[in-house]
Amino acid sequence: MPRTVRLDPSDNVETAVEAIAAGTQAAGVTTLQAIPSGHKLATQDIARGDAIRKYAQIIGYAAEDIPAGSHVHTQNVEFRNTDVAYDFATDLRPAPAAQASESFMGYRRENGSVGTRNYIAIVTSVNCSATAARRIADAFGPEELAEYPNVDGVVAFVHGTGCGMGGDGEGFEALQRVMWGYARHPNHAGVLMVGLGCEMNQIDWLLEAYGLKQGPLFQTMNIQNVAGLRRTVEMGIEKVRAMLPIANTAQRTPCPVSELKVALQCGGSDAWSGITANPALGYACDLIAAQGGTGVLAETPEIYGAEHLLTRRAKDEATGQRLIGLIKWWEDYTARNRGSMDNNPSPGNKKGGLTTILEKSLGAAAKGGTTPLNGVYKYAEPVTAQGFTFMDSPGYDPASVTGQIAGGCNLVCFTTGRGSAFGSKPAPTIKIATNAALYAKMPEDMDINAGTILTEGVSVEEKGREIYEMFLAVASGQQSKSEAQGLGDYEFVPWQIGAVM
Repeated sequence: MPRTVRLDPSDNVETAVEAIAAGTQAAGVTTLQAIPSGHKLATQDIARGDAIRKYAQIIGYAAEDIPAGSHVHTQNVEFRNTDVAYDFATDLRPAPAAQASESFMGYRRENGSVGTRNYIAIVTSVNCSATAARRIADAFGPEELAEYPNVDGVVAFVHGTGCGMGGDGEGFEALQRVMWGYARHPNHAGVLMVGLGCEMNQIDWLLEAYGLKQGPLFQTMNIQNVAGLRRTVEMGIEKVRAMLPIANTAQRTPCPVSELKVALQCGGSDAWSGITANPALGYACDLIAAQGGTGVLAETPEIYGAEHLLTRRAKDEATGQRLIGLIKWWEDYTARNRGSMDNNPSPGNKKGGLTTILEKSLGAAAKGGTTPLNGVYKYAEPVTAQGFTFMDSPGYDPASVTGQIAGGCNLVCFTTGRGSAFGSKPAPTIKIATNAALYAKMPEDMDINAGTILTEGVSVEEKGREIYEMFLAVASGQQSKSEAQGLGDYEFVPWQIGAVM
């Protein structure tokens, strides 16, 4: 029976703030080599084959004998697929008590949904119409939009798929859900859909399937029907120009926090992610849930090895079983593509101290806080449940966030330890640095410094409240750092599932 060796989060915090020189004392252990900042060391001898635990969970197995004081990382830890027994609805904790009903200043749409921004979107059905969409959007710069102060911009959502794919099945359905989600997103005042005409992903099929009706703020066009690129661009510009005065009439009004849907994301993670930023974001998610709002966790490969903790929080067995079904799908998906669930973490994650996907997942799952798991959704499926929810998606951030926004998220919160230049439209991204060094190095990109949990003794709850307050400020119109830099025009990446033909 393998022996278990525990590597608690405190091992990281106490021993790895700086590189440890060979032979020094740390946490009562004599180190045998330099340990990079944020990395793990063995606090006792570990025999080959022993299970290694962090956060009281298995993160890997010793690939060789590891003496106490040694660096514990990819060179001596091996990954094994998880094999756990699942419990359901055994860890159901209520959200923190809400002292009073809180609100933000949002855009209330005619259908009752609430936006945090007021864009006009150019949505493409296929890569062949991408240039037309970009040229239409590019016609509306600061001078053109100066007359419409309530319009945040005209944005082209272009992508590299839409044809050369099956006309049914997972890939086609996922793309159609993305298009529907962006066409109906509450952060869009108006939408122009642009296609080529002969693609597999037909706009007319989308309109029929989802009951979308054209009107002054929802228009469609195909290059082949209009008769060419130039005329399509000209006509598209005229259509958007007619939408602008109508879109500009939208006004922000007080809206309850229950109308917020926040995409919970992490990228460029490091060993501090699961100790500082992710738990703090989790507490902010709990505060949102207490107000009747919604947090949407995603990136299925990045909860692998932690899914058993989430099934315990599932409101019922059916919800937990849906999550397990996603895990099994991903195991099959990676196997048939000759990959491994441990392909993630990335080289940058490993340099930051994360050794296996199991370790990364345990930290990533902390973004979901502690409240019950009330819903599990397909990629880009409309999120209708309130409280903490989960959406299937890849771990690749642009593709994952695209699905969350299509599902209705009107804010994105993104934690990072290595540094990320990610941003999104139409839902703005708030970025949280896991450590103070990163916050100091990238001040134009990071909105919040969660590193003060380590350097200044700020509690996770205090930092979570700070994140929550920023949710309300950004939802009310305050620009996030990524938004101020104009990020989001190129981060629309629908997940391409299946064969390209």
